[in-house]
Amino acid sequence: MNGPLDLVLLKSFVAVVEAGGFSHAAERIGRSQSAISMQMQRLEEAVGKPLLIRTPRAVTPSPAGEILLNYARRLLRLSDEAWTSVARPQEVGAVSLGVPDDYAASLLPIVLARFAASHPLVTVDLVCEPSSLLCKAIDDGRLDLAIVTRRPEQALEVLRRERMVWVASPQHVVWQQELLPVAVFEPDCTARAHVLRALSDADRPFRATYSSPSLLGLIAVVQAGLAVAGIAECAVPPALRVVGLAEGLPALADLEMGVLHNKAADSPAAEELHAFLRLELPRAMR
Repeated sequence: MNGPLDLVLLKSFVAVVEAGGFSHAAERIGRSQSAISMQMQRLEEAVGKPLLIRTPRAVTPSPAGEILLNYARRLLRLSDEAWTSVARPQEVGAVSLGVPDDYAASLLPIVLARFAASHPLVTVDLVCEPSSLLCKAIDDGRLDLAIVTRRPEQALEVLRRERMVWVASPQHVVWQQELLPVAVFEPDCTARAHVLRALSDADRPFRATYSSPSLLGLIAVVQAGLAVAGIAECAVPPALRVVGLAEGLPALADLEMGVLHNKAADSPAAEELHAFLRLELPRAMR
């Protein structure tokens, strides 16, 4: 290798891997496909190893590419954090953010860590409640921002679609019961509506054995082998197994996620967090 890694080349490399090909990567970062291809050739020449495996259907990283991908993401993130720390004004203040607990543990930590790195003087007060209560808290002016699951009738910009899956205890086969025991969230919950609608559309007999506003409550019931449950894929704990069509359970509709903004909360800190969430939520990893 002849010199330091070029961040422009690394950004294109990450885009190619995440998009699975040159054409989609070109659309993502606003370059031509031929320019992306030439950049990848330059990067491979600089490293001295093939970084991408090209097939007719997709482009995937080689073993060396997998190693570089991890460093590339870290370097790009550090570059962004360094730039924003220097270039942006230092907002000061506190922002109240609501989020359902099934998103809080899985999607939010990395997002909030990045926000804290670029806005070290902003305090985020986190409130974990179901989406229905968070919507009401926004309407009542008790929260500045809230990440919620969109209801079918709700006008809300969808920033992320999260797959819903069935989960069960690895030690039990409760889905084999003729009357399927199901643990569900409380009424007025979109995830609950998806579960009940899927079972109804599939004509699958069931009984709601447990109802809870808490993800932890559902997980405890499922882990005990008392029921199956439908939850966001990002929230599946290691103690449970994902089940589905192979076990005779119907497919579940995706959850649509967005951010509600209390218009009365017009502080620079709240505005910055809102803009940050709109950018980071779609690409947040589990």
